[in-house]
Amino acid sequence: MSSSDGNLHVALLPSSGTGHLLPYLRLAASLIHHQWSLTLITTHPIVSSAESQLISTFLSAFPQITQKKFHTIPLDPVAANITDPFQLQWETIRQSAHLLSPLISSSSPPLSFIITDVTLMSSVISVTAKLCLPNYILFTSSARMLSLFSCFPSIPSSIPKESLPPILLDSNSSFTKNFSDDSGSLKHFNGVLINSFEELEKEQLEMLASGNLTKGLPPVFPLGPFLPLEVERISLFAPLKWLENQEESSVVYVSFGSRTAMSKEQIRELGYGLVLSGRKFLWVVKSKVVDKEEEEGLDEILGHRLMKKIENNGLVVKEWVDQWQILSQKAVGGFISHCGWNSVVEAAWHGIPVLGWPQQGDQMINAEVIEAGGWGLCMKSWGWGSNHLVKGVEIGDKIKDLMGNQRMKMECARISEVAKQRSKAGEGCENMLKTLFQSLKKS
Repeated sequence: MSSSDGNLHVALLPSSGTGHLLPYLRLAASLIHHQWSLTLITTHPIVSSAESQLISTFLSAFPQITQKKFHTIPLDPVAANITDPFQLQWETIRQSAHLLSPLISSSSPPLSFIITDVTLMSSVISVTAKLCLPNYILFTSSARMLSLFSCFPSIPSSIPKESLPPILLDSNSSFTKNFSDDSGSLKHFNGVLINSFEELEKEQLEMLASGNLTKGLPPVFPLGPFLPLEVERISLFAPLKWLENQEESSVVYVSFGSRTAMSKEQIRELGYGLVLSGRKFLWVVKSKVVDKEEEEGLDEILGHRLMKKIENNGLVVKEWVDQWQILSQKAVGGFISHCGWNSVVEAAWHGIPVLGWPQQGDQMINAEVIEAGGWGLCMKSWGWGSNHLVKGVEIGDKIKDLMGNQRMKMECARISEVAKQRSKAGEGCENMLKTLFQSLKKS
């Protein structure tokens, strides 16, 4: 962008959860290169240790970014009827949104615009509207999910009802009410930023751009793929050393993200499935939703018998890992994933076939993007994680299908090449930022 754009001051307001935070930090790093002044609004208290560490290391690496701490009013989870700690944090931020006004007003120099997380839209838009501050959304999911979000409570014909997260089928849930309120507020925003690109979701992005899907939909800016930062790197000596000793494309990487915790019974069936597949595997085990609550060791979670079977077949870890670094290893030839959107984009960039096992939220819809693109499988028959127990024999068979599918590997290689070309040239993101700036000047 031209030097005349360099006096912009942008605030970023992420929500709770690593899947929401990481895209913000990666986007912020891109904006820094354009000499924009940035303010990162961080909500306190922070739910997970991983988020705290990410924010701390990010701000240390980018001292030119101003941090503003947003202290919320605590909510009683019983009174709020919310058991998920991350959803509770979203609701806490929403209920405290009125406290943002003095925080925003005191920014110096004055803000040019703010980028708000999708989970906070309807609460924050009234604050920024009173301040006459342009407001853009960072939509931390797929364009396919955005098409549902923009129409809700209606459902686009392209999305089967069974693909919706079960919670959205409960019209009385607070999550569904907030989702609907946020969708209704969409027309009041200046634009939607999304971590996607044409070759990944061509049909959905074209539909969103056509104006035929939803009346009043603001412009959508596909800025992806977002690339990781050096500050995300963590020491992975044991997993990386182990991967270096494995044959090319021989290892299955297994991870279900930062918010998904399976039952102990399902974890063990997954373990037996990995052993039965006959493939080497690197498995990140998570038994608690919040990392601060992880207390049991692997022996307690997996059981002694399964641990003995695993010894010569794979490597199991409990700690937070650098997923980008793992996916970049030549030994990795398949990825069993919950299909959080960050994981989908990272798998596409590295050209890794995905066995999608959605657990909650947008994950079924994201998995359908993979399946439609021909570079992965979407296991709809396995339900939503806790619905029923998937046996190890079936899991093992699907792993064999994934790792032996040559056509899928060819499609993975193609989409990886396209993603890397876009990242190297930087043209997609650059052009979209120019368009965004032009739309801002007109607003």
